[in-house]
Amino acid sequence: MKILIVKMSALGDVIHALPVLRYIHQLHPDAEIDWVVEDPFAPVLAGHPDLHEILTVRTKYWRTLPTMTMLGKALKYIRRLRRDHYDVVLDLQGNSKSGLFTLVSRADKKFGFDRHQVREWPNLLATNQRIALGAGEHHIAQRALALARAAFPGGDDVPQAGPLHVDEVARQHVVGQLAEYNINHPLVIFHYGTTWDTKLWNVECWQQLASRLLDEFGIAPVLTWGNEQERTAAEAIHNATSGRAVIWPRGTLPELVALLDQADLVVGGDTGPIHMAAAVGTSTVSLFRVTDAERNGPAGEGHRRLQSPLPCAMCLRKQCDEDEQCSRSISVDEVVTAIGELLSMQNRFPLADERENYAGNH
Repeated sequence: MKILIVKMSALGDVIHALPVLRYIHQLHPDAEIDWVVEDPFAPVLAGHPDLHEILTVRTKYWRTLPTMTMLGKALKYIRRLRRDHYDVVLDLQGNSKSGLFTLVSRADKKFGFDRHQVREWPNLLATNQRIALGAGEHHIAQRALALARAAFPGGDDVPQAGPLHVDEVARQHVVGQLAEYNINHPLVIFHYGTTWDTKLWNVECWQQLASRLLDEFGIAPVLTWGNEQERTAAEAIHNATSGRAVIWPRGTLPELVALLDQADLVVGGDTGPIHMAAAVGTSTVSLFRVTDAERNGPAGEGHRRLQSPLPCAMCLRKQCDEDEQCSRSISVDEVVTAIGELLSMQNRFPLADERENYAGNH
């Protein structure tokens, strides 16, 4: 059986779709599953044992090209996509762009969301099996699994996150870096950045959190970053702790996955690294402002999802006059409490004498 998954972006959404692979393979262990994904996110799927082929597309790059060149690139990709005849296509994206690739693919059954759940109505033109979602299928991962269950009924329930492949070369590299930086467990990672400014937790809150993690738990947070804005924030957090918080060097996406796999806890907003951490089985504390924690956040005993208490939260706005207030609406106390709960569950608190030694040396 040949199956095509169309889930092109963004990073967190691609991660949320991973449980579909596990669900399909429990029913059809010999199935060949291909995946259409945007180029920047392809490395996170590389090496996944349940995938046959990753069909990388570069639509953002294509749009920078002259019209005829762009059309040539698109047609070449479409010819490659149509080379295989699939038994089933799952359009897990539900927008116009994914609909285009679903439409041109060769398959008898093309599953997508119905008109109430599809993100952009032209997608409906690409599918011939349109699935309605139940009241309990609110989370992004549940939505993806609903399509998989409709296409392949009878499977057992699977975890709502992962599995995400950890590259062995990247793992060894990260283990070496941790030793070089003399970083031990418990390893707590802070990831400040998100794709929207309105998803960011205020940098002063991060500074306070880092100081309290050091002072109350004796743990120096590791600060990850992906662009210059995020590096600037990491430097501000680092400086607020008198240089005790560790700024991690930016690496490849597989190396970030390997680092998150080594961690005991990851703290961040509604951002790819939080979802990647959950997909490798690492506990998370996730902070939600304009997006819905129950729809997007990692779920389960090893996770804590904190939602802004403002009445206008979950507004999905990318710009807002109340951004400053909203960015501080999740208190540092709440986050400290969540971190403490999860570290206690893991028995990951430093021993008392280690904490005293740490305090005496810093």
